[in-house]
Amino acid sequence: MRNRISERISILRSVCKIESQIIFMVLVAVFVLTGCEQKHKEDADVMDLARETEVISVQSDEAERALEATGGLNAWKKTTMLQLDCVVTFYQTDGSCYLTEQHYEVRPWLNSIQISAEEPQGTFIWKFSRGRFNVLRGNSQIDALSEAVPSRCFAEVILNIITAPARFLDDSVEFSQKANPVKIRGQWYYPIERQSKGFFARVSEAVFYQDRDSSLVDMIRLACLNTGAAREKTIQYVRGYDYEEVEKEGPLVPTRIEIFESDARDRLQKRVVKIDCHTIRRSK
Repeated sequence: MRNRISERISILRSVCKIESQIIFMVLVAVFVLTGCEQKHKEDADVMDLARETEVISVQSDEAERALEATGGLNAWKKTTMLQLDCVVTFYQTDGSCYLTEQHYEVRPWLNSIQISAEEPQGTFIWKFSRGRFNVLRGNSQIDALSEAVPSRCFAEVILNIITAPARFLDDSVEFSQKANPVKIRGQWYYPIERQSKGFFARVSEAVFYQDRDSSLVDMIRLACLNTGAAREKTIQYVRGYDYEEVEKEGPLVPTRIEIFESDARDRLQKRVVKIDCHTIRRSK
């Protein structure tokens, strides 16, 4: 009797082991297929991008001026991705500041940015693409950033200020320029409002400020959509400085970016984030 029980237990263990191996192999296959599908989708997006950029046309005077001020349409069309290595300073409410290093991968024509960094809490990778924010690795927020600006807003404002000229060519939104310039901190700008065309907004409402003299869009007011149940709108101002050409015949992008909070009257207040980019590369 004992021998029979032992045999049955041995058989059951063998069956369980085989089933576990099968389940493991199935899971591996699923992950591989999912990864392949994602890679194929990314490849398809890039192929579609190549076709789309060949037929891009500029539809407004403000868009044409913004493009010309940053190297011209061809410089942007030949830029599939920008990679930026930056030192980021977060200014805390107690008067202290926190410094960290971040890497950005910006795809102007896919309306996408990926942000990665090594933090004491661990590595994080965030992606903001076509109005959607996803956490690819780590936490959705880091302690120092949470005091300054929500992570979704952080990604969105950086993407918009770096690729501002290309954003004017996005056909999912519409832009309207105000007739009269406004003066902000001693500088004259033409405000250009952006709104989504559809009922469900996938990008935040924004005002792009185009410098009256240089035509650079070096300041943006973003009413960032949070993902909470109340869908609060956090108002952030972002400014770009020290524009430089990315390699030879590349577009001009800001090498310094600053994010400001606003008061109840929607006026620029204290700086909450400063970003200094020391290395910028592009992929054609």
